[in-house]
Amino acid sequence: MKKINLIALLILIFSLNAVAQISFPRESQRQEIIQTVGDTKIAVVYHRPNVKDRKVWDGLEKYGAVWRTGANENTTFETSNDIKINGQTLPKGKYGLHTIPNKDEWTIIFNKVNSEWGSFNYDQKQDALRVMVKPMTANLQETMAINFENVKANTSDVVIAWERVKVPFTIDVGDINGRVLTDIRTQMGSVKADDFRTPAQAAGWVLNSKMTANYEEALKWVDASIKTRETFGNLNIKARLLGGLNRQAEAIATAEKAIQVGKAATPAANTTDLEKMVAEWKTSK
Repeated sequence: MKKINLIALLILIFSLNAVAQISFPRESQRQEIIQTVGDTKIAVVYHRPNVKDRKVWDGLEKYGAVWRTGANENTTFETSNDIKINGQTLPKGKYGLHTIPNKDEWTIIFNKVNSEWGSFNYDQKQDALRVMVKPMTANLQETMAINFENVKANTSDVVIAWERVKVPFTIDVGDINGRVLTDIRTQMGSVKADDFRTPAQAAGWVLNSKMTANYEEALKWVDASIKTRETFGNLNIKARLLGGLNRQAEAIATAEKAIQVGKAATPAANTTDLEKMVAEWKTSK
């Protein structure tokens, strides 16, 4: 009898656990949106309510009241690097994204607490940053949305849109080249003796980014690559760096060697562009 009761109890426990694991769909559905801007990953997670013929602004969402900027849990905003929001610094990290809607001006809030249900326990003392922005009139947006727009090399707009209002703010990820250059310098200190690719890639990135102030440093990297293994690629990069430094004689000699190595390779490299560049250098001498 005791054995039967124990089995029944175990069945009940497993049944309760099975019920607890059911995932029920929510009316305001979750969205996670990730945008890379330069070398920085921005992630926003929020739940998307619908208008459903309701008065949203100063109705469902009261003017002057803190709003979770969505439904259910507070919206979160995470950045992998320090950034600027409308010109003000926001350190890298994960934040609760709250807003205070008003007719003519909104407050965008990045709060250090990012795991609350809604904004009910919002504490202004935990704010990392507040920025003021102007709302704009828009076409009807039935389902609330947060989008990245006008994504450029180091900036992007983030637009909160719902009902007939949209609210933009701008992200600036700052000095991308400076951060990448710092990473490269760190990596150069631990390059393996037989690794000719990493130094060449680093020098090529400086060249392609037109970071002329760092061409001399890039020459040292590409020379290390050439010392390990001479290829059309690293000789080509060196020639172009030398040309950028107006060291035409060295650039021509290096380029001619690159062309020779490229044509002898299997398969042969396409040397056409470099040959045209050599001709230009010789004309300008």
